[in-house]
Amino acid sequence: MREAPADYLEFAVARSGPLFRTACLLTGDWHLAEDLVQETLAKMYRSWRRINRAQSPVAYADTVLVRTFVSQRRRRSSTERPSDRMPDTAAGPAPDAELRMALLDGLARLTARDRAVLVLRYWEDRSVEETAQALRLSPGAVRTRSTRALRRLRDVLGAELADLTT
Repeated sequence: MREAPADYLEFAVARSGPLFRTACLLTGDWHLAEDLVQETLAKMYRSWRRINRAQSPVAYADTVLVRTFVSQRRRRSSTERPSDRMPDTAAGPAPDAELRMALLDGLARLTARDRAVLVLRYWEDRSVEETAQALRLSPGAVRTRSTRALRRLRDVLGAELADLTT
């Protein structure tokens, strides 16, 4: 087996943390997130020479991560389900932990595409254009899907959200 190029290894080390954070938000499960990041980095490795020439490996990695997640969720053979627990953090629980857990639970009940749009737009604080590029949608479609996904999330959370935010 040949050794990975040094620039790929440097990229993988630098981006695995941010990719893992996004994967945790998408999957809701520590182990599924690890698998998703590994699959993303494997796909990146296979195409590294072409990606490196394009000078956009970060955007490419984000796109591969989201598309792999959506593709896995679409497969009927997938029996894995998200967990209701997020990984422990070194800083300890945040003061708004109940709200965060309610939002994560609500995200888990949305479709993969809706979850991906909300995570990229609001949790990752990406622009409409960046989200559109990652999901291969038009900016108008991202705006529409964001609005509808937020409405669905509010419907899913119902009174629970009002209780936590007051």
